[in-house]
Amino acid sequence: MHGVFDIVGPIMIGPSSSHTAGAVRLGLMARNVLGEEPRRVDIGLAGSFAETYHGHGTDKAIMAGILGFRQDDERIRDALVIADRMGIEYHFEPVKLINAHPNTAIIFVTGVTGRTARIKGASVGGGNIFISEINGYEVELTGMYPALITVHRDRPGIITNVTHILAGYEVNVAFMRVSRGERGETAMMILELDAMPSDEVVEECREVKYVEHAFSIPAVG
Repeated sequence: MHGVFDIVGPIMIGPSSSHTAGAVRLGLMARNVLGEEPRRVDIGLAGSFAETYHGHGTDKAIMAGILGFRQDDERIRDALVIADRMGIEYHFEPVKLINAHPNTAIIFVTGVTGRTARIKGASVGGGNIFISEINGYEVELTGMYPALITVHRDRPGIITNVTHILAGYEVNVAFMRVSRGERGETAMMILELDAMPSDEVVEECREVKYVEHAFSIPAVG
């Protein structure tokens, strides 16, 4: 079932819920995964994004999200100018992807400390998004919920230990997905939550044995 706002789209600045509002959320998700101010952004656009991004302002919308703007922010139209003033380097390039949603973007962001983040996601209509890849790991993330993400060694007990920490703080898990390359190697766990986890929760998760990195990202919906 879909509500009326899933059909007509959210309150926003721009001509298209898919090419503008959804694009802003894709950029905002990339910023949240990076976790710091951006310094350089490389963006590959596929399908209709690649064909119409100038006319629909998709380039401005993605950059607006990377700058931390929401889809109803009047600064969206000036996002590229603002990025220039901030000294942020950016590059847009059409790319060909097989069996990808027509509104797909691959966003590679480098932060001020040199940290990097790469996401692949699509604007799927009505301002909604679907993230299918983070830093090389397959994921299923809509941005409608805050999330806790761990990068860890694939060992028994890690999922139990992390969810036990969440239960101790009465943070409920809405959805969970674990992605790994090889058995026993590095894996990524994404827990979409009913509430944003506190810094204390994230810090305790970082201290779990075999967890290499843990961070939270707020909802962008």
